[in-house]
Amino acid sequence: MRKFIQRTLEKLPKLDIQSIRVLITQMASETELLEMVLHSMTDGVLVTDQNNLLMLFNKQAERLLPFRGQDLLERTLWEIIDDAEIAQFFREKLTGNENVRDKTFVLGSRVTRTLAISIMPLVKEGKAQGSLVHIEDVTEKKSSEARLRRAESLASLTTLAAGVAHEIKNPLGSIAIHLQLAQKEMKEKETIRTDTISGYLGVIAEEVDRLNRIVVDFLFAVRPMNIQLEETDINMVIRELTEFLKFELKEAGVTFELLLAEKLPKLLLDEKYFKQALLNLIQNSISAMPGGGKLTLETVRRGQDALCKVTDSGTGIPEEIMDKIFEPYFTTKDFGSGLGLTLVYKIIKEHMGEISVVSREGKGTTFTITLEIPQPDKKLIGYGGEEE
Repeated sequence: MRKFIQRTLEKLPKLDIQSIRVLITQMASETELLEMVLHSMTDGVLVTDQNNLLMLFNKQAERLLPFRGQDLLERTLWEIIDDAEIAQFFREKLTGNENVRDKTFVLGSRVTRTLAISIMPLVKEGKAQGSLVHIEDVTEKKSSEARLRRAESLASLTTLAAGVAHEIKNPLGSIAIHLQLAQKEMKEKETIRTDTISGYLGVIAEEVDRLNRIVVDFLFAVRPMNIQLEETDINMVIRELTEFLKFELKEAGVTFELLLAEKLPKLLLDEKYFKQALLNLIQNSISAMPGGGKLTLETVRRGQDALCKVTDSGTGIPEEIMDKIFEPYFTTKDFGSGLGLTLVYKIIKEHMGEISVVSREGKGTTFTITLEIPQPDKKLIGYGGEEE
């Protein structure tokens, strides 16, 4: 309500009929404008009072939600919804005074729609006067995201396939050459030198083993990961992994330091896969410090995120290849599949996290993994003005 209307209401006992008529006309115009805005919205809006009775809704809410019956106002929200799952959702969250953000539901049998529903407190002067329910049709958004994921998967698969073809080419060539040499050694001879043939067969066996490793790495890179996220102490995971690697680090002449944040909340991790990601990063750091050096593992809380940093004092990454390090089969090593950092990237993405890198040649490299800290269900502001 506009300030001058509020001031006028305070003087209502002193107003004449004409002034009251002007006031009522202005309030009617305000109400009409708000109704126009409300009904013109592309998202659905519902408003309930302190007893969860429906007080207000717009036309888009009628289009999106399956309402039951015609008399909707002043009935509890879950009583008027003609969908058992959504009705139960409203009953649980509204009676529990819970704050919900973008809970998705799929409706329809022939033509399906995906709705994202949020519940927020309707607050005035620090006190909840009811609840505000927001409904968004995210069907097209979800479809676009699915198409984008499929396109990204296809592009990644194409890159991986090209890399595999390139990797397989060399061992196949070596096998062909040594088979020809073995055949030449045995051709039209009654006796053959077993030591020569054994040497050829040994090379062939090595190349077959190399091919097998390439195929195993490829399958690991393209197969969906069965990520099982559980609340896990990331500091404990780091301590266990460094304990496991301490002899390898010592042999490589690498000293390590742990800078772990105290009282860091538990994160949603698949311990096995997350350890694999950290292991790949640590081994990458060891390779970057051929003459030894220092490795630091650090955890930090930043707002609603937890950061895990792996820092080495190694040779660093040249700026011109920085954008390529997570690409499949890209490697600067003489030996290696080129999939190590690709798998790290995939694992972190499966954890709904982000990974970034900062590096300077001759100064070292820092990989930073960012993971969201799980948030407990938030309660709406209590009707007495305090959070429940």
